[in-house]
Amino acid sequence: MTTNQAILTLTQWLSPAYPVGAFAYSHGLEAAIQHGHITTGDALQDWLHDILHHGSGRNDCILLRAAHVSTDATTLMVINDTGLAIAACAERRLEAAAQGLAFGKTTAAIWGGTGSACIYPVAVGAAAARLKIDVDLTAAIYLQAMISNLIAAAQRLMALGQTEGQGILTSLTPLCADVAAQTQDSTLDDLHSSAFLSDIAAMHHETQQPRIFRS
Repeated sequence: MTTNQAILTLTQWLSPAYPVGAFAYSHGLEAAIQHGHITTGDALQDWLHDILHHGSGRNDCILLRAAHVSTDATTLMVINDTGLAIAACAERRLEAAAQGLAFGKTTAAIWGGTGSACIYPVAVGAAAARLKIDVDLTAAIYLQAMISNLIAAAQRLMALGQTEGQGILTSLTPLCADVAAQTQDSTLDDLHSSAFLSDIAAMHHETQQPRIFRS
């Protein structure tokens, strides 16, 4: 369903106020900024564009969609294990698993369900299916929330003002809808990433000191 109630539920789930700890993760941005790969708002926008179109954003959409149509717990665990297997490094696994576990516990406590330990996109997709919330809407808002959180992380790491950050989010929002639409017919066989520098930055972050974020 696509109703006002569904939209409000999704914005609650994917709000910064929802207790998944998203503020603690930079998805490798901290290392990328420290190494000089991102120094301006334009460079940040290009980096996030590639994450959405060529990297983990697109993959998360595919995993979310697969979870949304899964019909049993065994299939859901196969999807979840696949998502863990394609994570570029230990911190990406931590980021996805910890947020997914927190999301599942809170959502089950309020809306019901088992709250099983799934990575974040799988947990969101399964919860949306349980409440019969439209998967296209879920995927698009999920991506926008992901990018919004990364912009907020960048604002703690570089000279990036609130207005410029919101401008970046506005510019990337159509791409969130496009990536969500482009993955409509995708399966787990379509998972891949060519956002190599983002993945390498996440790997560098594992040993980065000092650091602010967990990933």
